[in-house]
Amino acid sequence: MTIIVASLMLFSMFFGAGNLIFPPMVGVASGTNFWPAILGFLAAGVLLPVLAVVAVSISGQSVRDIGNYGGKFFGVVFSAMAYLAIGAFYALPRTGAVSMETAITPLFGWQGFGANVTYNIIFFLIALALSWKPNSIIDTLGKFLTPALVILLLVLITLATFGAKRIPAAPTEDYASAPMVTGLFEGYNTMDAIAGLAFSIVIVSSLQSKGFKAGKQVISGTITAAVIAGGLLACIYLGLGWIGQTIQDGQSYESGATLLADAANSTMGGVGQAVFSAIVILACMTTAVGLITATSEFFAQLVPKTTYHFWAVVFTLLSIAFAFQGLETVLSIAVPFIIFLYPPAITLIALTLIQPVVKNAVAFRWAFLLALWTSVVWSALTVLANQGWLAAAEPLLNASPGQSVDLGWFVPTAVAALIGVAIDFAQRKN
Repeated sequence: MTIIVASLMLFSMFFGAGNLIFPPMVGVASGTNFWPAILGFLAAGVLLPVLAVVAVSISGQSVRDIGNYGGKFFGVVFSAMAYLAIGAFYALPRTGAVSMETAITPLFGWQGFGANVTYNIIFFLIALALSWKPNSIIDTLGKFLTPALVILLLVLITLATFGAKRIPAAPTEDYASAPMVTGLFEGYNTMDAIAGLAFSIVIVSSLQSKGFKAGKQVISGTITAAVIAGGLLACIYLGLGWIGQTIQDGQSYESGATLLADAANSTMGGVGQAVFSAIVILACMTTAVGLITATSEFFAQLVPKTTYHFWAVVFTLLSIAFAFQGLETVLSIAVPFIIFLYPPAITLIALTLIQPVVKNAVAFRWAFLLALWTSVVWSALTVLANQGWLAAAEPLLNASPGQSVDLGWFVPTAVAALIGVAIDFAQRKN
């Protein structure tokens, strides 16, 4: 039973604002190319996060510790940036901004700076209260909030999919030429692969608080919880994406939130908006609680003289300040962070999973160092070039396959990893 509750807790931490509004738009925009598009989305939005949790659990370490494979400097900086990206600088304030603009304003008509300030203060203070005792988060999320969220989601998906006929349109331009890659990048936008690295600390500590012993028992429990949570995420994403296939003139919608709100209204009448608003608020609240807990636990460990509660208050106040700026401002911060952090995160996950398989033949050292720093440098150059600050690097970047869809880092990183493996083999023989 503890594993099921832990799975629901992990699901709720992953399933936030973007996870709700991205899949319906994938369904709408992909049209007749739905299946390759949604599979791409699931690869980035489900498979990568699950693998991230598994990678940290089988190493028996934290994200900072596995980050140290790239050197102590990389371990500290990368892990801190990852937690800040999914915490106070992006994903955490987004939970307040999204729930205000997509749940509260449509339902009650409240808008403007004063309403935004009031709501976000209340929202984040509730999230802070729910996360105040980190060892109780497994009960708070897994036993109470998440079941309510899942039930509401299943009601919406069931009524919307069975109550309407599928009417897919022709795919939009990107989904017509590269549906799987486009879906993959929509899954990137959830930032859940990075969140998976971060949330593992919460799962491990929660299981230990329930009596799981460090070592094989915690590792097995964490992996099982991650797989179950991933399966539930996949089912919900498929359902939400399918809703996008049933909406009349769906490609006229600019937001998945508006699309889902209309789907709820058309299937449930007057209570539809209330149900949709409840889904949004629950999804955002459970994610906010998980993010406050994970980031605060990390920074309390990073800076030993500080406490968990100190960081919980700091990140809550920062999130309120950023959320005041509104959803559009918060989302504008995301793209550079995603482009920069994903390549080293995926590289770290992949090598951490491969290492146990080949550990009897070779111990990765240079493989980690060369691959991770290649991905970091390539990501940094890509971000700078995209911002128009380093045009001189564009010829080099564009020479790599896949750079046009932000996958140019893959080939150089893979080559660097192979060179590193060759060096590791040579050093072992010597």
